[in-house]
Amino acid sequence: MSKPTPLIAGNWKMNGLAVALSEAKAVAAGLEGVSARVAICPPATLVARAAEALAGTKVAVGGQDCRAEASGAFTGDVAAEMLVDAGAALVILGHSERRAGYGETDAVVAAKVGAALRAGLEPIVCVGETLEERKAGKALEIVTGQVRGSLPAELAGKAFTVAYEPVWAIGTGLTPTTPEIEEVHRAIRATLVEQFGDQGAGVAILYGGSVKPSNAAEILHADEVGGALVGGASLKAEDFLGIIKAA
Repeated sequence: MSKPTPLIAGNWKMNGLAVALSEAKAVAAGLEGVSARVAICPPATLVARAAEALAGTKVAVGGQDCRAEASGAFTGDVAAEMLVDAGAALVILGHSERRAGYGETDAVVAAKVGAALRAGLEPIVCVGETLEERKAGKALEIVTGQVRGSLPAELAGKAFTVAYEPVWAIGTGLTPTTPEIEEVHRAIRATLVEQFGDQGAGVAILYGGSVKPSNAAEILHADEVGGALVGGASLKAEDFLGIIKAA
C-alpha cells in the first residue's frame, strides 16, 4: 500500500484572537509546491472566521475537541455538528491535556470519535504516555492500549489519523530520540493493522511534542511518521511553514 499523504496540523490550543488569522493566511500563501495536507485547529471562537479566511486555500480548519452528544444541556461544550456548521473539516480528540485535565478515558474519546464521524469530521485521535509510564517501561503498553480503546470499529472505511504525543514532550522542549519515536509508531501501526486490516496500513500516524523547524526534518522522515501535530510553533507562520516544508 502506498504511503499516506503527510498531514501537518497546527493545534493553537487556547491561544489566538482574530488578529492571529493573519498568520494563518500567511501559511496558506506559502504553500506553493507543498504536497502535504495542512490544517489549523484554532480555538472554537475562531473556527468560523478561520474557515472564511482560508476558504479556497490548501489549509483545512479543524476543532480542538467536541462533545459526544449532538445537542443538549452541556454549557460551554461544542458539538461535532457545530464545528461542521462553522466550517471545520477535522477535529482533535483525546489530547493528553483533555485526558489529564478533564479525566477523559479511552471510552469517552471513542464516543467523541463516533460523534465526529456522525457529523462528517475527520478525527485526529491522540495517544501518548507520561514520563513515569515511560520510565517504568510501559510506553508501548499504554499507547497501544489507548489506540485499541479510543478507536471504535465504526472507523472502518472512514478517514482518520492517529497522533502520538508523548505527554512529557508536550510544551517542554524535550523530544524523544528518533529510534524511540519509530518504536512507538511501529507499535501503533501494528495495532492499527490488527484492528482495521489493510486500512490500518494506510492510516497516517502523526508525531507531536515540541516539533519545531530545527527538528522537523529528522522527525518527519523517521519510519512510520506520517506527519506532525504541532503546538506552539504553529502560531507563527514562519515556524509552521518551516515544519510543513520539512515534510
